[in-house]
Amino acid sequence: MGLKVKLLEYTPNPEKVIASAAKLCYSAVGIDEIQQGLNEEKINKFLNTLMSYGHESPIEHVSFTFAVEGVSRSLTHQLVRHRIASYSQQSQRYVKLDQFEYIIPPEIEKNQEAKNIYIEAMKSDQKAYNSIANILQEKYLNDGMSKSSAEKKAIEDARYVFPNACETKIVFTMNARSLMNFFRHRCCNRAQWEIRELANEMLKEVKNVAPIIFKYSGPSCVNGDCPEGKMSCGKIQEVRAKYL
Repeated sequence: MGLKVKLLEYTPNPEKVIASAAKLCYSAVGIDEIQQGLNEEKINKFLNTLMSYGHESPIEHVSFTFAVEGVSRSLTHQLVRHRIASYSQQSQRYVKLDQFEYIIPPEIEKNQEAKNIYIEAMKSDQKAYNSIANILQEKYLNDGMSKSSAEKKAIEDARYVFPNACETKIVFTMNARSLMNFFRHRCCNRAQWEIRELANEMLKEVKNVAPIIFKYSGPSCVNGDCPEGKMSCGKIQEVRAKYL
């Protein structure tokens, strides 16, 4: 299964919401009067100025909800480190995986010997999961547990044999400021390939609906010096050209 990223929902009129909130900070009038004076041209002009200044607190007022499939548990372990967000992930406690999907890293995919070993490991994990789940379920049934309860209790322990490569599905919501922080870290060439691919697809989605807000989004070096020091990829001009 390949990566699938869908922007499920987002705050309606996100750029107008942010412009309204930001203008209120400097205005003697109320929000109704502020909004009456905001046409598309004024919103665009004001937000371009706001984003160029790096004034980010008003952008917390809008949020974006994504549905993501075809990613590994390794990726979601990194994703949930971005704590200002809400996550709902497919549960391995409640969903029995009769044949789990898995992600193959590109470098392993390109090396047939490594790929063969990798696929055998995945098959072995599935076999172990099935065997352990069956053994435990039989025990719980003999103990008088109902079939549904026995299966659920069995698979919540059997799942421990699954690898980081196991494919998962997740829905999550971030506000725009958290998204910008996410892009700074995960669009970077030094981020792991899988989460970088996810970040780039997410950035495309939000730029489609809020192009001014995310005009300067991307890795940290898009708007400043590379923060990686000696660990820099050394491709700052190429990166800036890509994201700007």
